[in-house]
Amino acid sequence: MTLLPRLSLASQRRLTGAMQVLLVGIVAYGFLAGEQKAVSNGVIALLVTLVPAALERRYDLPLDPWLALWITTAVFLHTVGSAGFYARVEWWDHMTHALSASLVAAVGYTTLRAIDLHSDGIRIPSRFAFVFIVLIVLAFGVLWELFEFGLDIVATETGIDMPLAQHGLGDTVLDLMYNTAGAVLVGLFGQAHLAGVAELVRDRIFGSATE
Repeated sequence: MTLLPRLSLASQRRLTGAMQVLLVGIVAYGFLAGEQKAVSNGVIALLVTLVPAALERRYDLPLDPWLALWITTAVFLHTVGSAGFYARVEWWDHMTHALSASLVAAVGYTTLRAIDLHSDGIRIPSRFAFVFIVLIVLAFGVLWELFEFGLDIVATETGIDMPLAQHGLGDTVLDLMYNTAGAVLVGLFGQAHLAGVAELVRDRIFGSATE
């Protein structure tokens, strides 16, 4: 059972295309204004928005329009934040952390569920899946904060402006809290939406691996 209204593929592509155009504009702004973060984050985000189409071509794995839009929106909002909204809007960083964490949770759950469906010797109860989702996001969040800490050290030693940065212990704790919130939301409501994706992954990827 899905809690989301139906989103047509055409609508998803229009919305994704609009965000891609804006991302190109952010990259152009970064070049003109000398904002390295806007350029690097914008280019990476543009590449990520191409992932749903690439999965469909490479693995014949069409994503639900909502999921494809979810991916694009997460990287788009992060790039907008890096272009200036993180400094101007206090809650923007919290929103993007929760949204990005929900994507990590979705990937973790989809992989776990696909393995569960693929192997008769593995049975994963839904309660364990919830715990798994939260733990995966917590672990990923810690690694991400360590990665940002490492970039801060490199920036201090070299004077190079890095695309990511930490802003103190309080900011790190808040990031982890919002990461957890995103994971919990996926654990509570996302499993129903991701079941079909897990079946496709099982059929297209794990299924082909055994042939």
